[in-house]
Amino acid sequence: MRKLYMKKIALLIIVSLMSLSIAEAQTAKQVLDKCAAVVSARAGVQADFSMASAQYGDASGQIMVKGKKFMASTTVASMWFDGRTLWTYMTRNNEVNVTNPSEAQLQVLNPYNFITMYKKDFKYTMTQSASAFNVHLTSTDATRKVKEMFITVDKKTYHPTEVKLLQNQKWTTFTITNLKTVSLSDDKFRFNSQDFPSAEVIDLR
Repeated sequence: MRKLYMKKIALLIIVSLMSLSIAEAQTAKQVLDKCAAVVSARAGVQADFSMASAQYGDASGQIMVKGKKFMASTTVASMWFDGRTLWTYMTRNNEVNVTNPSEAQLQVLNPYNFITMYKKDFKYTMTQSASAFNVHLTSTDATRKVKEMFITVDKKTYHPTEVKLLQNQKWTTFTITNLKTVSLSDDKFRFNSQDFPSAEVIDLR
């Protein structure tokens, strides 16, 4: 009789722990859904960012995002992505490389690419501080280039303030500030050769 009672208690504990785990995952996804809705504003968003990367080095600048499109500018390079084609202008060489980037490449170039990535092939856990949600994502697909992500989301605004990702066993961290909604036309996300008349264009597609 006692053994049966203990088994019931153990079963209740297991079920309770499983329920807490599921609730936490759902809550983490809800936080990311709200964060993605902010970043995916139909008109577009603009923010300042800094990047620290063991793989790609450090950089800082400004980024504009509209859906999957983005434009990022730093002192080293400027990038335009219209949803398919990426133009990268290298200031030092005065040249433009034209490519069709992979998902993994886009994640490193655009810290907001997580707004579509997290919805598939990731599991979630979450902790909280007084001012932020801290969501940890782990890939469930062995073929994904990005294995882990940590996303810090402001509790009041649901703005992402930090995105940290693991790729090729090296971490890249984006710190994001001054996020605001702005009206952006689609031509903001395409390279305009008239603005760089002397640049050499190298098509790598």
